[in-house]
Order: sequence, then structure tokens, then C-alpha cells
Amino acid sequence: MKINPRQMEKMMRQMGMSQQPLEAEEVIIKKSDGGEIVISNPDVQKVKMMGQESFQITGDIEERESSEFTDEDVEMVAEQAGVSKEEALKALQEFGDIAEAILHLKKD
Repeated sequence: MKINPRQMEKMMRQMGMSQQPLEAEEVIIKKSDGGEIVISNPDVQKVKMMGQESFQITGDIEERESSEFTDEDVEMVAEQAGVSKEEALKALQEFGDIAEAILHLKKD
């Protein structure tokens, strides 16, 4: 059964609902466990219903682990310890501290 978009909009208004598209390049949801859900090429709709606002998001979904260290942290450790960025990031993740990561990497 196909519903005419105008009819759908009229029905939504009668029920006190409204929908508004939002322009977005990327949507990032930060999870409580430190990970992230990244939605690329999103289609975002802001929906208002009975005084509440919610968002409907569709797109290309990718889950990734979040790093608490910035790119600048990784670069600094790599430069100070004379190692690659990959080694620096691994040490940061293992030791959880910039100074400890540098000291550990300089020992090796």
C-alpha cells in the first residue's frame, strides 16, 4: 500500500507530529564504553511528537573504538621516543599515560 507523501504529512500534523530534514556530513554517537558509532552520508530527520524531539538517522554505519589520545599526543610520543606513530599509539593505549609511554619506548 503506497501512501501519498502529502497525505502522510497531513496525518502527522493531525497527530501533533512534525518532521524536519537536517543537513549533516557525519553523525557520531559516543558510547558509554568509549566506542563510537559513526554514520557517514547520513539522512537525518528531526521528529517532534507530543512535546518530545527525536532524531531518525540512516546512512553508512561504522563502529570503532575511541581513543582517548589526540593525534597531537601520538605525534609528540613518536617524536620524543623516535618511533613510528603506530608504535606510539600502541604504547599510549598500553600504558595510558604520555610520559610512561615515552619512557617505555626509550628503554627499548
